[in-house]
Amino acid sequence: MRVIRTKQLSLDALWDSAISQERVFRPDDFAHLPEVVRRYLDHAIAPGTAIASAVRLKMHGEIKLKTWSPFTAEQVVCWERGFIWSATAWMNHLPIVGSDRIIDGIGAMQWKLLGLFPVMTGTGSDITRSAAGRLQAESMLLPSVFSSDQISWTSRNSSHLQASFILQGEPAKLDLTIDRTGQLKTAKLPRWGNPEGAEHHYVDFGAIVEEEGTFCGYTIPTRLRVGWYFGSDRFESEGEFFRATIDEAIYQ
Repeated sequence: MRVIRTKQLSLDALWDSAISQERVFRPDDFAHLPEVVRRYLDHAIAPGTAIASAVRLKMHGEIKLKTWSPFTAEQVVCWERGFIWSATAWMNHLPIVGSDRIIDGIGAMQWKLLGLFPVMTGTGSDITRSAAGRLQAESMLLPSVFSSDQISWTSRNSSHLQASFILQGEPAKLDLTIDRTGQLKTAKLPRWGNPEGAEHHYVDFGAIVEEEGTFCGYTIPTRLRVGWYFGSDRFESEGEFFRATIDEAIYQ
């Protein structure tokens, strides 16, 4: 595979770097897992679907800057390498253009007013660690990763399951809740961040799934509300900062 320098990596280059798994989803392969896990996998992945290592998404929604601001975005999530989220948000009728990313263990963010004047930039270990947590949460948009034998599953009851794994060097414990059909309702994990503006620490982070859709054999959330302090009253009052509708998704 051709090596591309992280700081120059584009959405197209990340997408092109995804490595084919050359296998398909067979429900019988997961008969040994708890029933709640099988129910989720059977709902999320159609039998015979090619196991994907990457997803490319187009979305729109609102992001809370100082106020709720509309955005459009394109994102590539590549399980082996990371993600790039490239977006344009509009604040006071002016565009803020940039990206969040983590590639090969290096996280960064860069946002510019009118695409010219820096308004938010970040690199370093805290940014990388937080971006790794985001990638772990967004694995719900690439359900094929949950067919890996690198995932350890536990379940508390018929609607709660937990996936434990390591991604970008960071351990994850991703809690999922599903309904009786296997549809994903919420996702939560401890994510490194500083929503209070102080020092970074682990904070409960998660998403409420309001709608779902099927693309290329994968059924994923298509309308989400996302934020910090997930599972507490603070999520509604101050933690929620991202509302997205996924318009397109392709897998490879």
